[in-house]
Amino acid sequence: MVTRRQFIGRSTAAVLGAGLVSRAGAATLPEAATSDRATLVAPGLPPNGRPYHPVVTLNGWSAPWRMRDGWKEFHLVAEPVTREISKGMVAHLWGYNGQSPGPTIECVEGDKVRIFVTNRLPEHTTIHWHGILLPNGMDGVGGLTQPQIPVGKTFVYEFEMKKSGTFMYHPHADEMVQMAMGMMGFIVVHPRNPAFMRVDRDFVFLINAYDIDPGSYTPRINTMTDFNLWTWNSRAFPGIDSLVVRTGDRVRIRFGNLTMTNHPIHMHGYDFEVTCTDGGWVPKSARWPEVTVDVAVGQMRAFEFDAAHPGDWAMHCHKSHHTMNAMGHAVPTMIGVDHRGIAQKINRLIPEYMVMGDKGMADMGEMEMPLPENTLPMMTGTGPFGPLEMGGMFTVVKVRDGLGRGDYADPGWYAHPEGTQAYELRL
Repeated sequence: MVTRRQFIGRSTAAVLGAGLVSRAGAATLPEAATSDRATLVAPGLPPNGRPYHPVVTLNGWSAPWRMRDGWKEFHLVAEPVTREISKGMVAHLWGYNGQSPGPTIECVEGDKVRIFVTNRLPEHTTIHWHGILLPNGMDGVGGLTQPQIPVGKTFVYEFEMKKSGTFMYHPHADEMVQMAMGMMGFIVVHPRNPAFMRVDRDFVFLINAYDIDPGSYTPRINTMTDFNLWTWNSRAFPGIDSLVVRTGDRVRIRFGNLTMTNHPIHMHGYDFEVTCTDGGWVPKSARWPEVTVDVAVGQMRAFEFDAAHPGDWAMHCHKSHHTMNAMGHAVPTMIGVDHRGIAQKINRLIPEYMVMGDKGMADMGEMEMPLPENTLPMMTGTGPFGPLEMGGMFTVVKVRDGLGRGDYADPGWYAHPEGTQAYELRL
């Protein structure tokens, strides 16, 4: 048994610094590292066990473990959490170890994994290891393969990672509520051979969505289609981390979908190949070039590309409503309607009222209108040339020359070489 000081010091949790606290369980439990920050933690090398090249979790981190009698032991705590969706808005969610999604679990093909799950929710729960090949009694389906984990109790899952790939974890108990409240996490099983499918930068995130009324904090769990916050790792643009890449890197981006609809994920400036699903690695003979890959509900996808083209390249869901925030679905279309006369009469009663939407919605990206408590503007974000007019599932892949091998710091906006930028025609 290692001491708390030895365990934290030898784990990746040490890099969480002041944001990390300890939640020790019984004497046989490993530490349950936790953080309530939506901060990307740059990966470090594994402290023990089989070698691998670690992943980078957008706005998150990877769970530490301890080695004990040949088992790699993790500790997840299911609990209510507070998550900043983006600056100016927080949500009261459920998650793991202080966050939604929970920390990424990284291990290696052939590892024997023991995961302690402590339930601090107000109701029972389980965890299903989505895509993992394991004994039936470890599959995590409450009532079918195991009893539910009661409030305050800890259950133990034990299995061997039989294959490498891209997976996730989520409850199989009161699913409609628990996943709608943000309970999910990523699993990456690295190949036993570190040289197999090796990349220089490996990013992960989960796609999720919430319906949170302006001024409120808790998701409406009965929503089926009309979500107003489309998020990656429970973050909306501009709160989603940029993906910082060094020119020449081989890059992998992995993502899974736990929303109620599919998402065509599109990246600008590159074509790529889908190299992995939750079913396993895709043979080279079965791949083809894409610039958009659709990920259906419950699916995982990973694509790869060689970062040959420097710049700030957008990456987003190509469903246009999914790059917006806090949309009011009952707002009428006013394009082409001259309502200035009516607006003058309204101004006598409401001096702050303004004409909007008659020429489109682009002006909303520039206006700084008063907002209700705890919500986000529908269109937001500012780039080097003005408003970006985006929200939701949008971020930027920043490809730069001269970055250090482990440098994930935001390099700022791209400086376009002369003659490589669109310009106004002057006659």
